[in-house]
Amino acid sequence: MKLADLDLDQVYSYADYYKWKFEERVELIKGRIFRMSPAPNRLHQELVGKLHIKLGIFLYDNPCKVYVAPFDVRLPKRSNSDNEISTVLQPDLCVVCDPEKLDTRGCIGAPDIVVEVLSPSDNKKELKNKYEAYEEAGVKEYWIVMPYEKTMFIYTMTDGKYQPSKLLASGDIVTSSILPGFSLDLADLFSGYDDE
Repeated sequence: MKLADLDLDQVYSYADYYKWKFEERVELIKGRIFRMSPAPNRLHQELVGKLHIKLGIFLYDNPCKVYVAPFDVRLPKRSNSDNEISTVLQPDLCVVCDPEKLDTRGCIGAPDIVVEVLSPSDNKKELKNKYEAYEEAGVKEYWIVMPYEKTMFIYTMTDGKYQPSKLLASGDIVTSSILPGFSLDLADLFSGYDDE
């Protein structure tokens, strides 16, 4: 089966998604197929790698665990049944503190933190569709890293809605309400990166 064989106007479930074996990576948002960008560029991958290492070291011997894409995050609305789940995302990184949400296929339910490093080709999807999906699911913190601007936003869940941080840039230290004691120096994160 190829992605081209599917009707992109149809609504699909995780049960459908799990059966697909084509090479292209896709995500489901409210049952709709979204193609993922081609292989991310070097800058994207280096930033994801740095963040993964920083979070991984901090979370060593901690009940919270960090996972890097590809890693399926299934966001059920009413039921955990594969046929009922219509949103399956692969965030660049996610932190899950509740081991009950983990199974052999990934995470079922909202991670505590989701990190997306934007690529020029998918900003609309990241900023609109995924934002809404993560907010509706109750992801406590949604970090958006903008590599070309060398900036970052953190959206924190407050009373069921996201509240944005100020624009964070080089010179700012990122902290997390989910991970007390964690800090990330954005000058270090973005050091050595010139625009490509």
